[in-house]
Amino acid sequence: MNGELYEALARVFGFPEPSFDADVTRAAALCADHPKAAQALREFERLLPKADPIALRELHTRTFDVQPITSLDIGYTLFGEDYKRGALLAKLSAEHTRAKNDCGLELADHLTNVLRLLPRLDPKSCDEFVKVLLGPAVQEMINEFEPSRMAKKEALYKKHHKTVLDTAEGEQRTAYRHALVALRLVLQRDFSLPEPMPFAEDSKFAASVDAELRVEDDHARSERT
Repeated sequence: MNGELYEALARVFGFPEPSFDADVTRAAALCADHPKAAQALREFERLLPKADPIALRELHTRTFDVQPITSLDIGYTLFGEDYKRGALLAKLSAEHTRAKNDCGLELADHLTNVLRLLPRLDPKSCDEFVKVLLGPAVQEMINEFEPSRMAKKEALYKKHHKTVLDTAEGEQRTAYRHALVALRLVLQRDFSLPEPMPFAEDSKFAASVDAELRVEDDHARSERT
């Protein structure tokens, strides 16, 4: 496992700093021995609004924070608000402390912190963590960019907020999917992960969105009667 590559990938998913363009370019260069991952990062780079730092930061915020497409917190991605996420956070916090890995303002299960932690774990623990938790979480993040899931989330936001915030246009809106695909490819190579499972409509996130939409519809009908 190349620790420099995982540090570079952590920077790719972090909130864009002035060095962001160089960080993405470096991550692609470090994937030179993995052509498909490098290609995915170059496609991500192509879609970025590099000439507009404000638009670049807004793209990150819209993708992961405000009316997000997906979350970068792997525990939330896998477990939602279930108690299992709390247990994972406690375990990861202990590992970050032991490894002297500063989590900054993000939680212990944030993807950027997890990627920086991987090279500091012992090989056996690292392999188990990636296969059981990180790999499935990254695949689930990628799945959230499926058009049907995005449409359901937009419908939910409209019901809750009566409007949807402006989003990036066209391909740019899903630019970070390419970065996540690159990460998945790197993890597959380094940890012998199986091929990604096909998109499942009955995922936990999709089910929760459907449930909220039904609640909203029932409430609206009761107000009309």
